[in-house]
Amino acid sequence: MHVVQRTEPEASVEGSRLRVVIADPDPLARRAIRDELQQLPRFVVAAEATDGVEALELCRHYRPELLITEAVLPRIDGVELTRRLATDAPGVQVLLFAVSADPELEMRALRAGAQGFLRKAVGIAAVGPSLSAIARGEAAVSRALTMRLIERLRQVPEAGRGVRPVRSNLTTREWEVLDMLVTGESVSAIAQTLYLSQDTVYSHTKSIMRKLGVGNRHDAVEAAERLVGLSLSA
Repeated sequence: MHVVQRTEPEASVEGSRLRVVIADPDPLARRAIRDELQQLPRFVVAAEATDGVEALELCRHYRPELLITEAVLPRIDGVELTRRLATDAPGVQVLLFAVSADPELEMRALRAGAQGFLRKAVGIAAVGPSLSAIARGEAAVSRALTMRLIERLRQVPEAGRGVRPVRSNLTTREWEVLDMLVTGESVSAIAQTLYLSQDTVYSHTKSIMRKLGVGNRHDAVEAAERLVGLSLSA
């Protein structure tokens, strides 16, 4: 664990510099980000971490305004780190970055609570503007990801469909899969819409049937409709 600057863990007052924790196993990558941010008067790098566990501990202690983290981290990856921060240090806003273009990873990062996703290919100069946008309460995502989110929104079932029962042991993702099963979508269509592999969709389908105590998709749909009906009448 490399601490660049020791600051008090209390939240900073408005108008003060924004504290940033950098998490990346590559020391050259951390240095490049640190050097870039040190040129920007609004930011101060509070600490650096080489893996997800260190990053989580640093964010718990320093309570920085911002965390910029590589998606691929040892011990705890960037998405799981983001998810844990939502409980352990909810004031920390997260910008994930990754080398490869992976739509499923981007969607998982946003679902976990990240405020932005940056591909390293865009260049180090994009880090400052992205963090500034997040600090203003905006999302720092690419136009391509924005379009995918819009497409997902357009595919959300309208009034009366897609309702989640208050009491259900299905996860949110399983209900998303089940919603599409109700409309008769194929496994390949579900995978494409939800940015999942077909194997993952099969896995969710098996889990849904197991939890609902049924043996096929038709019975799963009927069970889901009964649950929704009970929820709406409660």
